[in-house]
Amino acid sequence: MRKFFNAPLHITEELVGLLLSVALFLGLPMVTLGSRHVTVSLLTTYTKGKALRIAGLIIGIGFFGWLIWETIPWFEFAFKRGLKTETARLLLYPWMALIPLSLGVTGIILIARPAGILGEEKPSAPAFPTNGDAL
Repeated sequence: MRKFFNAPLHITEELVGLLLSVALFLGLPMVTLGSRHVTVSLLTTYTKGKALRIAGLIIGIGFFGWLIWETIPWFEFAFKRGLKTETARLLLYPWMALIPLSLGVTGIILIARPAGILGEEKPSAPAFPTNGDAL
């Protein structure tokens, strides 16, 4: 609409924001499942063993648990009042329900990997060349 009539649809700004949030939160369990998180190479290169994995697991479960704890009342507030977006009048609670759901799935993945349900974590290749790698 913008290109041909110089008049974008009035709902596009809100919809793009909601879809961006959905992409972020749906991508989190996928990244966790594939072990593709950003890592600090100094820590991962020089610290071998289970200590780093256990620390990461505890921090991850604590962080995602805290976020779930914070988002559930936020979701309930929107659900009870039937909150909608300003312009497009889209219901917000279905979009907001995705956040604790996604964080919960991510937490399950974090717990299932050391429990042996998902198998061993496979280290991923670096996305960018490091010191000795050729361009």
